[in-house]
Amino acid sequence: MTVEQILKKLVSFPVLGGDSNLSIINRIKAYIESFGIEVTMCPNEDRNKASLHCRIGPAVDGGLILSGHTDVVPVKGQEWNTNPFELTDIGDGKLYGRGSCDMKGFLATCLASLPEMVKANLTKPIYFAFSYDEEIGCLAAPELVEHIKTTYTEKPKYAIIGEPSLLEPIVGQKGIYVLETHVNGSAGHSSRIKQEVSAIHEASRLVLWLENKMNDLIDAGRLDHRFTPPHTSLHIGKFNGGIAPNIIADKASFFWDIRTIPMDDVHDIVEEFRAYCRTREDQLRSVFPEFKIETIENHPSVPHLDTKESEDVVSLIKKISGNSKLNTVAFAAEAGQFANGGFQSVICGPGSIEQAHRANEFIEKEQLIKGMEMLENLITEMSQPNFK
Repeated sequence: MTVEQILKKLVSFPVLGGDSNLSIINRIKAYIESFGIEVTMCPNEDRNKASLHCRIGPAVDGGLILSGHTDVVPVKGQEWNTNPFELTDIGDGKLYGRGSCDMKGFLATCLASLPEMVKANLTKPIYFAFSYDEEIGCLAAPELVEHIKTTYTEKPKYAIIGEPSLLEPIVGQKGIYVLETHVNGSAGHSSRIKQEVSAIHEASRLVLWLENKMNDLIDAGRLDHRFTPPHTSLHIGKFNGGIAPNIIADKASFFWDIRTIPMDDVHDIVEEFRAYCRTREDQLRSVFPEFKIETIENHPSVPHLDTKESEDVVSLIKKISGNSKLNTVAFAAEAGQFANGGFQSVICGPGSIEQAHRANEFIEKEQLIKGMEMLENLITEMSQPNFK
């Protein structure tokens, strides 16, 4: 099958983040197994989702993982000119469909390259590692990484995460942590604002604390100019509270995220925020004893990626991609999780992130061709007797 034929099939599976991905993952599994490759499944606890991994080539140390995710973001509310779950070629050199860019284009290049990988005389193995629920917080990757480490007696050395980068090597990504904060105050007549504790007023103070914390980090010179913006960002995306203008709100909540540059520790920031919350509780419980601020994890934190230029994977990705310019991204991906698992990791894949998550998502045919060329170069490199 050609890369376009494979991509067409992958796009036809409308598997959103959070949905069961068994339809697409089982189809991928069957395709890989048709080449005589043993596939290992890594299911979730409910067994309605699964990641998979497999090894092509010899069971020796020093191999490379090609990593991607099988889920996509929703299309509801977007104005598409074509069926988002049918890969469409309108003759402009682009292939339209949800996930065509993010990131089924990369999966298609991996699967289309599999016959050549099987035929090649690889001296180091190539692994596939395909996950679920990346689009709702990179939820499956940590377990997938650990599963790979415990399944194989040998140890892979590298990982390429094929997020769309126009095949430019990405050596850094920001981490992300999404939280929600709930404030429990006391209801009452709005004229009694000093005798009650407004949950909205207190939640607003917390929001301002977070904004000031971001500005304090900037003022302290906590900057990494490889990123845009070059600092850790703290952002409130959703705020709820109150039932009427003349009623003091007893409940308020907001959802927020932290996107950290590598030099900042997300858990230090959260702990400092919690300490401020405890201070506010101590001050206001004399007014309302049941005043409480609770901050909970909306989904687990995703670590940053900070691959050093001196690492071997950097010279490898430059060579096989044909691009020597290194870049960073502000979005989160599974690369930091693979790096934390002990694999030298980079992001590099076909397509542009500018097309991801929007209506009429597309990947250029030329990008698919270049993606195939990158994997052909990888096969050649990993067939060398002296490949390290």
